[in-house]
Amino acid sequence: MLHLGFVSHAIFPSTAPKSYVFARRTSSGRGVRTCERARLRPWRAMAVLGVEKTVGRGEERAPVEKEQYDAIVIGSGIGGLVAATQLAVKGARVLVLEKYVIPGGSSGFFERDGFTFDVGSSVMFGFSDKGNLNLITQALAAVGHKMQVIPDPTTVHFHLPSNLSVRVHREYDDFITELINNFPHEKDGILGFYNECWKIFNALNSLELKSLEEPIYLFGQFFKKPSECLTLAYYLPQNAGEIARKHIKDPQLLSFIDAECFIVSTVNALQTPMINASMVLCDRHFGGINYPVGGVGGIAKALANGLVEKGGKILYKANVTNIILENGKAIGVRLPDGREFFSRSVISNATRWDTFGKLLKVDNLPEEEKNFQRIYVKAPSFLSIHMGVKASVLPPDTDCHHFILEDDWNRLEKPYGSIFLSIPTVLDSTLAPKGHHILHIFTTSGIEDWEGLSRKDYEEKKEIVANQIISRLENKLFPGLRNSIILKEGSMASLLDHSCS
Repeated sequence: MLHLGFVSHAIFPSTAPKSYVFARRTSSGRGVRTCERARLRPWRAMAVLGVEKTVGRGEERAPVEKEQYDAIVIGSGIGGLVAATQLAVKGARVLVLEKYVIPGGSSGFFERDGFTFDVGSSVMFGFSDKGNLNLITQALAAVGHKMQVIPDPTTVHFHLPSNLSVRVHREYDDFITELINNFPHEKDGILGFYNECWKIFNALNSLELKSLEEPIYLFGQFFKKPSECLTLAYYLPQNAGEIARKHIKDPQLLSFIDAECFIVSTVNALQTPMINASMVLCDRHFGGINYPVGGVGGIAKALANGLVEKGGKILYKANVTNIILENGKAIGVRLPDGREFFSRSVISNATRWDTFGKLLKVDNLPEEEKNFQRIYVKAPSFLSIHMGVKASVLPPDTDCHHFILEDDWNRLEKPYGSIFLSIPTVLDSTLAPKGHHILHIFTTSGIEDWEGLSRKDYEEKKEIVANQIISRLENKLFPGLRNSIILKEGSMASLLDHSCS
């Protein structure tokens, strides 16, 4: 059996890259488990090892690290940092290895010409000060940190076929009133569906969510909260589409529920587990969406600082190429320059594809992984476009987050069919130079459309698609958008590790 803790990405796509990240045990039962997310001061040279410290002097191969760690974490994404900090605060000796120069992964940031861009989504759950689902707040508090946040009054503004416009207000009653005003004949159906969502959410929110995959833990929770656990057990095999159809008949309203679920899971309601949908559709009102001052990248910075303050270590520019096995047990990792680090446990925050396909050189996969690959359904990749624009192009009441599907519900799940748009400078103007805004655009795309292209063809294709997306936004929301652009960056982001099954 492999002794490997695997920190999986959560069930939420980047549009709600929720800090609900759960690490889990492998079938051996001896892996490390934990949960969560989030600011950073200048790196402490004594505790945070830079790669220059060991290989910057021209050695052909650095010596093997002599210290034995309790856990090595591969990757400093939010899941990896939470696993590391949760262990460090309990006294474990932890080393995090990150191949880039900053922490965060898809929750990181980059800077261009005075703009600070979030790499991934700006829709941040888990920052509230109440309940059990405020997982970012809990993770930061564990290492003595707290972030200043800005409440978002509108989770998302939907722009849908037949000119259907729906704002998901932070206040639940305001949202329900707006939705009923659009579908007055479905008032009872709307209340019935969302009331079931709240029933599930309240059950989840009553539990201390450490792991949803650990039988012993869940067994203990059952004795503490039997009715809540039975509620979750009842809804576990059900999807949001089936529940919606119990209450709602209007085809357009059912399509709206599909769009609600699509921004949660990148699939329609019939393919979205009801528990997953309920968590997001209610938490946006209970805890609300809150944007961290200075950008999403501050979450990983804060966790990284907290890890160091608790005695942990982070090594940047340290790309793990192999997990070292001994008698079927993961005992350490190897870097490209030959350095090796050893520990009692290895936790991977790399994607499961990289973990089991590249880092582990084994003939036989763990049974758990075989089962996953049998039921795996591929989720889409995303084309991501970051832009800096003149502030004058946006109306003064523009919301921060938008979802655009202009004229055909059948395009919801098609490549380039829908557009996710975040404008974080609506909430935090310090992210851009004065008089400017940031637009971060996502659209689904099949990674196979981009594979095998030369660099020149890739850049040309990316420019064509980006221009089409910009034209759609210009026609639907922001006339004159193209002429207001002063900076544009684009990239492909694969979401294979966010897949649903």
